[in-house]
Amino acid sequence: MSTSSLIIYTDGASRGNPGPGGYGVILKWGKVEKELSQGYRRTTNNRMELMAVIAALEALKKENLTITIYSDSQYVVKAVQEGWLKKWIATDFKGGKKNKDLWMRYYDLSKKHQIRFVWVKGHADNFYNNRCDELATAAADGNHLLTDEFFETENGK
Repeated sequence: MSTSSLIIYTDGASRGNPGPGGYGVILKWGKVEKELSQGYRRTTNNRMELMAVIAALEALKKENLTITIYSDSQYVVKAVQEGWLKKWIATDFKGGKKNKDLWMRYYDLSKKHQIRFVWVKGHADNFYNNRCDELATAAADGNHLLTDEFFETENGK
């Protein structure tokens, strides 16, 4: 395993909550950077914040990486860093906890790496967070929107 670590910046956005949404991701490995984004026709901001993290992890071709993920979503960062997710899984998301489908997808991916989350203030002076916001909003406003199947099935179309 390399001594350098992967840096990931993520952001999610929705136009209305629910409404059209998107995510933006920047993966940084040394001087190499890759951007990812995708839009969905009907979803929520929290789903897109979490989907950004999932898309970043699904894009990786190697396992056992040391990863730092920067996100402006306290929902995502605190769920992982403060142990909320472990409690939600232990209680099978009882009490109306949302986004079980995405959280379980993240959880399965997270077992393949050593991941640390860092919260960054959104819409502030972090270049990469601002770029992810641009990617996410452009994706939400785009013409090639995917269907967030689980969300639309659970919440009507």
